[in-house]
Amino acid sequence: MEEHREDITSGGLTTGEVARRLGVAPTTVRSWDRRYRLGPDTRTDGRHRRWTPADVARLERMCALTATGMAPAEAARLALSGEPVDVPKTAPSRGRRKAGSGLSLGDARQECKGIARAALRLDAAALDDLLAAAIDRHGLITAWTEVIVPTLQAVGRKWERSGERYVEVEHFLSWHVSCALRRGLPPAAVDRPGATTLLACVPGENHTLPLEVLAAALAERGLPVRMFGGAVPVESLVAAVRRTGPAAVALWAQSRTTASPPLAQHVAAMGWGVRGARRHAVVLTLGPGWAGRAVAGLSRPRGLAEAVAALESVVRTDS
Repeated sequence: MEEHREDITSGGLTTGEVARRLGVAPTTVRSWDRRYRLGPDTRTDGRHRRWTPADVARLERMCALTATGMAPAEAARLALSGEPVDVPKTAPSRGRRKAGSGLSLGDARQECKGIARAALRLDAAALDDLLAAAIDRHGLITAWTEVIVPTLQAVGRKWERSGERYVEVEHFLSWHVSCALRRGLPPAAVDRPGATTLLACVPGENHTLPLEVLAAALAERGLPVRMFGGAVPVESLVAAVRRTGPAAVALWAQSRTTASPPLAQHVAAMGWGVRGARRHAVVLTLGPGWAGRAVAGLSRPRGLAEAVAALESVVRTDS
C-alpha cells in the first residue's frame, strides 16, 4: 500500500495503474473519462493522464455505485457532485477485507476485490483481463486456489443471502472463469494407451469448474485428458472407461447426496487387457461430497495441487 501512495503523490498514477487498483479494464476508465468527464483534472504535457488521489477517489466512488446496480450515468453524476449516498463500506475490519461490492473475502488476495467488482458490474472485458492477469501472475493452481475460488465462494454467499438477486452474477463469473481456464492452453496431448486420465462428475452432479481447472492443469503438463463434464450417467461412464482403458479416473462430487461409493468401487474394479495381465484404473474421489464417505483403497486428494500431483504420478508411472 505504501508503494501505491508514493506512486500517487510523486506525479500520479497512469491509467493502467488506476485500472489495476480498481479492478476494471483500462478501456473502462477511458470510457468513463470520455462519456462522463471522470478523467484526471490535469495531464502531463497536455496529453498523458496522471491520476491524483482526488481523481482516484472519484473513480472508486463510481465503482462502488455501479456495483450496487446503479446506472453508470447516475453513478457518474453522484461521483462528480460529491452528494452523500449510502454506499457499501470498503474498509477492512478485524482481519477481514470487503470488496467494494460488499462481498466478504476474508484474507483473499487483492485480486479478489477487482474480480468481484467486475463480476457485479457484469463487466466482461474487465473480468477477462483480471482473470487472465491472475493466472499469468500466479500460475494456474495458485490463481485457482487463492484468487478464483475465494471470489466464487464470496459470490455464492452473496447469492444465498440475497435470494435470486445475484444469481446472474454467479453464472456470469462462472462462465468467464471457464473461458479463462481454456484460453492459452496448449493443444490436447496425443493420447497414449493406458496413460490417459478420465475426468467426470458423478450422476446428478453439475459442478464442472473444479474438473475444468484440473483438466487445464494436466494439459499444461502435457498429459492426455478426456473430460466428460457434468452428470455423466452410470452406463456412459462405464462405457467410456471400457473404451479408453485410462490410467486414472477422477470422479467429482460436490454434494454428499451425489457421491456414490458403490459407483467408485465398481469403476475401480473394472479391468481390461489379456487374461493374466489385466489392468485397472486408479480411481480418485474428488470434491467435498466425498467427505465422510471414504471408499476403501481409493485416493481422496484434498485440493487441486494434491490431485494434480497424484494424477501426474500415476500417469508418468503407468506410461
